[in-house]
Amino acid sequence: MEQKPKSNLALTGSLVLLVFAMFGFGFALVPLYDVFCEITGFGGRTNTTAAVVEEAPDTERTVRIEFVTTLNQHAPWTFGADVASMEVHPGKMYFATFTAKNLTDGIKVAQAVPSVAPISASDHFKKIECFCFENQEFLAGESRAMPLQFIVDPDLPDYVDTITLQYTFFDTLRVSASD
Repeated sequence: MEQKPKSNLALTGSLVLLVFAMFGFGFALVPLYDVFCEITGFGGRTNTTAAVVEEAPDTERTVRIEFVTTLNQHAPWTFGADVASMEVHPGKMYFATFTAKNLTDGIKVAQAVPSVAPISASDHFKKIECFCFENQEFLAGESRAMPLQFIVDPDLPDYVDTITLQYTFFDTLRVSASD
């Protein structure tokens, strides 16, 4: 028994459906990757919410927290930590401030993406409040101090004496060629 080949219309329809499926999968990869990183700590991501009760601080131990900031390419911002580093005691709550400024004459929206190094410290660095939890909208020329409230878990491995917290600041709005 001989099968008839698919008609051109059916083949075209199948190919168009395949293109839409691949396009949809591409969009789904970003949130799936974020969930994967949040669960596994891959890429140095830390918790996005923390139900942390401040414990008795370990005043015998000091950990250096280094703040590193970067901008994605061609981002119309200035962005930096107000201090380059701080010495903290595990179990005690600390505050840091970062400042960003929109260098354009239009409204811009940015998102800060955190990363913690070494990886072994990512589960022990708990952000209680962070500007990275939400997109930040800036008016034209606006400058703003953005808070970070954190605690280092006293269970941090003893061999970790320095934690580097890096934020990359991304412009989330598409910029046209005329900007």
